[in-house]
Amino acid sequence: MSNHQIYVASSWRNVFYEDVVKALRKAGHTVYDFRNPPSGDEGFKWCKISEDYMQWEPREYREYLKHPKAERQFANDIEAMRACDTCVLVLPCGRSAHTEAGWFAGSGKRVLAYIPEKQEPELMYKLFTKICCTLEELTEELNH
Repeated sequence: MSNHQIYVASSWRNVFYEDVVKALRKAGHTVYDFRNPPSGDEGFKWCKISEDYMQWEPREYREYLKHPKAERQFANDIEAMRACDTCVLVLPCGRSAHTEAGWFAGSGKRVLAYIPEKQEPELMYKLFTKICCTLEELTEELNH
């Protein structure tokens, strides 16, 4: 069994996320957990910058990307992405997780999409290394 440096890309709302992180760590892998970054920062949420974040106009959003909290979490995430050899995209998730997985694929790194429940089909997942449907399949694939 080889130890991989794994970036788990997903959503705060994803109910499968914690089980994936635990299973990958139990299998002996080093896992970046965006909810608990190694910097000790609290995991990033837009509501920590402003409660009305869903009402922002495009220009406001662009400016808030420069907020120190956003800059700090981006630095945490991109540092981890560069250090990791594998991305596990845990569905369902949103735009940021898909952007992260696309970055990994474009960087020539392995991307495993974990799809534990029925989802809308997506053609461009063909860019990814493999689609896994169970935690067992995911951990087995990481052992190859």
